[in-house]
Amino acid sequence: MAFLGLWSHAVAALLFAALALWQVRSPKGGARKIALIAALAASALWALAMAGTDSASDASAVAESVRNLGFLGFMYALLHQGGRERRSVALATVYGVVALVALATIMFTILTPPGNDAHPAAIGGYALRMMVATGALVLVHNLYSAAGPDTGPGFRVAIHAIAAMWLYDLNLYAIAYLGSGWPEDVAALRGLVAVGVAAMLGLGLHQSGAWTLQLSRTMTFRTLSLAAIGLYLIAMVLVTSGIALIGGDHARLAQAAFVFGTSAAALALPSARARAWIKVKLAKHLFQHRYDYRAEWLRFTDTLGKPGEDTAPLAERVVKAVADITDSPEGLLFVPEGEGLAAAARWNWPAEDTPPGDLGAGLVAYLASGHIVELDAARREGEDTATHALLPQWLIDDVRAWVLVPLVHFDRVAGAVVLGRPPLDRALDWEDFDLLRVAGRQVASYLAESQGQQALDDARRFDEFNRRFAFIMHDIKNLVSQLSLVARNAERHADNPEFRADMVATLKDSADRMNALLARLAQHNSARSEAPRPVPADEVVAGLVATKRLLHPVSVGRTAGALVLADPQRLETLLGHLVQNAIDASAPEAPVRIDVRVEGHEVAIDVIDHGCGMSPAFVREKLFTAFASTKPGGFGVGAYEARQLVRAMGGRMSVASREGEGSRFTVILPLAQETREKAA
Repeated sequence: MAFLGLWSHAVAALLFAALALWQVRSPKGGARKIALIAALAASALWALAMAGTDSASDASAVAESVRNLGFLGFMYALLHQGGRERRSVALATVYGVVALVALATIMFTILTPPGNDAHPAAIGGYALRMMVATGALVLVHNLYSAAGPDTGPGFRVAIHAIAAMWLYDLNLYAIAYLGSGWPEDVAALRGLVAVGVAAMLGLGLHQSGAWTLQLSRTMTFRTLSLAAIGLYLIAMVLVTSGIALIGGDHARLAQAAFVFGTSAAALALPSARARAWIKVKLAKHLFQHRYDYRAEWLRFTDTLGKPGEDTAPLAERVVKAVADITDSPEGLLFVPEGEGLAAAARWNWPAEDTPPGDLGAGLVAYLASGHIVELDAARREGEDTATHALLPQWLIDDVRAWVLVPLVHFDRVAGAVVLGRPPLDRALDWEDFDLLRVAGRQVASYLAESQGQQALDDARRFDEFNRRFAFIMHDIKNLVSQLSLVARNAERHADNPEFRADMVATLKDSADRMNALLARLAQHNSARSEAPRPVPADEVVAGLVATKRLLHPVSVGRTAGALVLADPQRLETLLGHLVQNAIDASAPEAPVRIDVRVEGHEVAIDVIDHGCGMSPAFVREKLFTAFASTKPGGFGVGAYEARQLVRAMGGRMSVASREGEGSRFTVILPLAQETREKAA
């Protein structure tokens, strides 16, 4: 194994040196090139030290630390090539922590006595090198995650090579740490790994393609978390190793007390207040802006725009979307009511703490300018200020209320959101005001759209009711005309027994029709039309003629004795509309005729009059349009409803008309199967 370790490290040294010379002659320059040359040169020196000395020697350990620093510098140069100054502070902090740990390993190497692998300094050095390898692997992962869509395959090959190098180191030092000794055989195999790393780096550098990276706050925060964990582990190792070096009867007790104390302190970090404080400080000192606007806007729109069965109503989502911007744990939504704003929804606000009042008209006028009210500032200013005078007293007294955000849509206040106090109490800055103002406008547009949709739904329901009422008014007009004619004819024919019998039948039929109309007018009418069934067409026509003959001369022409497939009530209604229209269009003594005939597998019912007729343009453009009529005071719904009824039964309607000569309306419906079999 010693022979394999010698020659494999020697070959790796030559490969790393060749790659460094190749990069020196490369026309591409910049900080990335310099950092890469330094990392390759340091790797060549490390491989040479491993080949020329003992793998556990101080020279090999120091050279390894220099190699690690070189590759950390190269990775940092890749991220830093975007040139964002404030972001480089965060990156330098993260990479600097890992570099400090790498430098600390040199100190532990110096403190370790030669050949004493069980010495506390040696064990601490193994632990620190594991931390360096772990931290470097996480940084490599973040670097890989930051690769842009235009990044070529060469970058990924090179990153995998660097990851393989540190992954092997992590396993090597884990074995050394757990076994309290240096594993010579495993260390000898590092030469083969180094040869593979050098080959993959060469392949990655040879392949074309840009090495472009896209940095994100998420990557930075994750890396900072790693740095914090690394610092915690470093402190644990250094202090416990120091206690072990000092020795004494109570060394073990002191180590246990320190571990317990630091663990208890670490458990306090997940608290909401601690997380909020860390987030604010990092955003303030490491980034140019407090907010990651892309992430905030994606979260904001995702909260607002994903309704579903398990999703809260829009009003609650509005409050949550605005509250999440400032990490507020609760909030209230106020919407217009009268001249002020009334509470409409709550998010995490206790139900028993219902606001005792509304927001007045004066405050609404003040909010129309888009001004965001800091309630703490209003409380400090006192009652003499104009803002304090506009705020309701209950809002001043409730110290949980932190900020009042207006929701302005086209200079109109669509609502307002009261945000609860966040875990870390702070004053708003210009970024908070700008983002809350823009979010308020966006939320206001959602509310305005929702309110508009609700108004449209209400208008549709009213339109449906009005349309239904117009049809019923048309039918009532026909019934009134029929009863009026019966009343006038009763004066002349009251002594005629046949007339009295027809009059009673007409009154009974009118009463039944009025009851049916009242049922249709009901908002929640649950009546259902009958399914089409065989109906004697001649009987329906005869019954209709018997009802209408008291009003106007109506006769039956041809009859077919056929069964038509239809709903009896609908068929009678539509023929009634057509006959009544024919009567209205005819002179008092001009007869109306109804013919029934069979055409193939269909039944045709003609309603023929010799009245005023209609123009082709009116028939084509307006006849079957609701509320279009040629009659003074007409509703214009008879022909429209008749055609709708015919279509509902699977039939069709046609019309032929000439001005001054009259009209023919033809209703065509399917022939019932019984009539077809009889005809066959």
